[in-house]
Amino acid sequence: MTVDQNQPQGIQQFDSTDSGSDLISDAPSKPDLRPVKLILLAMILGIATGLLFGTKAVVVGPIGSTIIGMIKTLAGPLILFAVLEAFLKTEMTWKQAWRMISVAAINGACAVVIGLTLANVIQPGVGWKPSADLKSAASTTIKPASRKIEPLKEILGYVPQNIVQPFLDNQVISIVLLAVLIGAALRRVQQFQIHQGRTDYVAVEHAVVTGFEVIQQIMRWVVALVPLAVFSVVAKAVGEGGLAKLALLGPYVLVVTGGLAIQILVVYQSWIFWGTRYSLKQFWAAARHPVTVAMGTSSSLATMRDTLIALEQKLGVSKSAARLAACVGTNLNNDGILLYEAMAVLFVAQYEGIHMTLGQQALAALSCIIAGIGIGGVPDAGLISLTIVLATVGLPQEIVPLLMAVDWLLSRCRAMTNVISDMTLAATIDGKLGQEGSG
Repeated sequence: MTVDQNQPQGIQQFDSTDSGSDLISDAPSKPDLRPVKLILLAMILGIATGLLFGTKAVVVGPIGSTIIGMIKTLAGPLILFAVLEAFLKTEMTWKQAWRMISVAAINGACAVVIGLTLANVIQPGVGWKPSADLKSAASTTIKPASRKIEPLKEILGYVPQNIVQPFLDNQVISIVLLAVLIGAALRRVQQFQIHQGRTDYVAVEHAVVTGFEVIQQIMRWVVALVPLAVFSVVAKAVGEGGLAKLALLGPYVLVVTGGLAIQILVVYQSWIFWGTRYSLKQFWAAARHPVTVAMGTSSSLATMRDTLIALEQKLGVSKSAARLAACVGTNLNNDGILLYEAMAVLFVAQYEGIHMTLGQQALAALSCIIAGIGIGGVPDAGLISLTIVLATVGLPQEIVPLLMAVDWLLSRCRAMTNVISDMTLAATIDGKLGQEGSG
């Protein structure tokens, strides 16, 4: 792996799976299966605990939400420092940015088409009959607040009104906008001072790099608690609803997971095979750890640090491509949520016996895209934005609580898809020869 000589040594040596003393070498490292084993063990123990203690297992649920909340809290500063460091230390070209937008648009379109096609052909919502208990749960649950999507208003809403609020509210897109604005200004000042023979910018550059390393170190400690979070979330879900609800929603779960599998195995692997300089074996060896973390956290945003490490240190993607995809592109590149929502909207329509025309389905697809921007980092966000889409296209939302019975599983599948999508996007931006290597 070629190491960027401008990259600080602390970042070169940092890895999510080492003890802090091992150095990252040019030789390919053997994938560490410990996180996978720990999370699988946590899931098994969570299922057993939920089945054994039933609703009493709910008491461990806050453990998972607290750990995930800590990761989300660190995600905003991590994005800020990562983007600033990228502006100060790497070259980002318009060609890379255009390629990111193009590939992300194609992937998003593929996700929506796959979701709508499978839902129209298989029709998992036709003849679907929930049990009386589930019907009762749906009728007694408070309906999510309806909200119409206004595209211009939605877009302008991401423009930050002050510097602090985006971090308080964890508004990812607003943080990215701030980071890009500040980073571009720092880059311009840096170039101006270099032209004048001044080195005042060096202190700021060192501060940004050090801040980035500090946030990564804290994130590493918190991510080590992910298996505990998995145990608590699974135990709570199984304790509340048991495994029976999964069987009742079996066709729905199978169609959604099948669609996500097609997106990963056909769309993404095609990009890797034809549009990058990496083999599928290399890609999946690097992707294994961040995919595992995404499965545990149910958040592509919480996995961003591990995604960056996998891209830059294990796969050898250029820093500029990795930062564009993982820090900026991740807010536009939520294919897992797009596919899920496109399919779920039709499932709800089929369940309610409502026929949706192609025009209505197109409106639903557009609504999915707008509602999904910047929401991929929030655990269970796909279900939240689904209620917005249902309100936009005029479909009833009473069924949403029923879908929550299995969303603890589907949200993890969506997060894993989004992480693989980010990695695919970075590798494709890097191109066949690598942007840095080709100038």
